[in-house]
Amino acid sequence: MPLLPTPDIRRPFFLLNGHLQTILPSTLRRLPPHKYTRERIQTPDKDFLDLDWSKVGSQTLVVISHGLEGDTHRPYMKGMVRAMNKVGWDALAWNFRSCSGEPNHLLRSYHMGAVEDLDLVVRHALQTGKYQTIHLVGFSMGGNLTLNYLAQWSDKVPTQVARAAVFSVPCHMQSACLQLAKPANRIYMRRFLKSLHEKLKEKSQRFELDLTGYEQITTFEQFDDRYTAPLHGFESAADYYERCSSVSHLHRIKVPTLLVNAQNDPFLSKECFPVEQARQNPNFYLEMPKEGGHVGFSEGFFKGRYYSERRAVAFLQGIV
Repeated sequence: MPLLPTPDIRRPFFLLNGHLQTILPSTLRRLPPHKYTRERIQTPDKDFLDLDWSKVGSQTLVVISHGLEGDTHRPYMKGMVRAMNKVGWDALAWNFRSCSGEPNHLLRSYHMGAVEDLDLVVRHALQTGKYQTIHLVGFSMGGNLTLNYLAQWSDKVPTQVARAAVFSVPCHMQSACLQLAKPANRIYMRRFLKSLHEKLKEKSQRFELDLTGYEQITTFEQFDDRYTAPLHGFESAADYYERCSSVSHLHRIKVPTLLVNAQNDPFLSKECFPVEQARQNPNFYLEMPKEGGHVGFSEGFFKGRYYSERRAVAFLQGIV
C-alpha cells in the first residue's frame, strides 16, 4: 500500500503558513554560484529546446522539469541539481519551449500534456551513450508532465528510466484552476497571467494572434480556453484539463514514482491528493506532509536545507 506515512517536516518558525512557505523560498533563497553547460536540441517540428547540463561524470542522470513559467535558474531547480550532483549523479535541467530566455520558433508553446518534449530530452540523453540509469524529477506543472509521461506513455518509456519523484503537482487540473482563482491566490494568478501575456505579445508580432481584451482574463480557465487549448489542439479548456490531468492515468505507471503534495499548498485542491490511486497501484507512492507550501519544503531556510531535495535523493536511491 504505497500511501506513505505523513512525514514530519520541521519548518522554520517564521514560515507560518502555506503562502509564506511558498513565496519566501522562491524569492529569497540564495545558492552558491553554479554554471550550467547549455545545449540546444531541435524538435521534430522544427522548434528547439534548451537543456542545461550539470555533470560530475556519472552513469546515472537525473532529468529535472520546472513549473509553469519557470526555468532552469529558479532556486528550486538549482537546489535540486546541486543535491543530485552532491550524491554523485549528473543532472539535466531542461527549459520548456519559450522558457529559456529566448522565444521559441512556433506559435505553439508548452502545456501540461507535452510529453513528447520530455521524451525527446530523455532519448537525447540516452543517445550520448553515457547513461545506464535515468531518474526523473518534476515540480508543479513539470511534475504533472512527468506523471503523464510515465503513465500515458508507459509502454514507450525507455527501460533505462528507473524511478521518479515529483512535488507540488496540480494533477487534477480543473479543480486546481478553481483553487487558484480564489481571492486568497490572486497574487499568484496575476503574476502568471502577466508573464504569459508578455510571451503572447512577442508572438503576436510574428503570428496572427488576437490579444484584444486580454486584461479581462482573470483565471487560468479563461486563458486556457482562449489560448492554450486552440494553440495546442484541444477543443476547449475543459478538454485540455480532462486529457492532461495526470490523476486519471496514475494507474498505468509502471516504474516506482513518488508524489509529494503538501496539505497546506495554496495551489492544490483536495482532488490533487490521489489517495485511492496510491492504494491501488504498487508503483505509485503518495506522501502528504502537513507543511511545505507550493514548491517550498524548507527545513532550514538560512542553512539551505529542503525536504524536497532530501526526499528526492532518498527515493531515487531506492529508499521508500
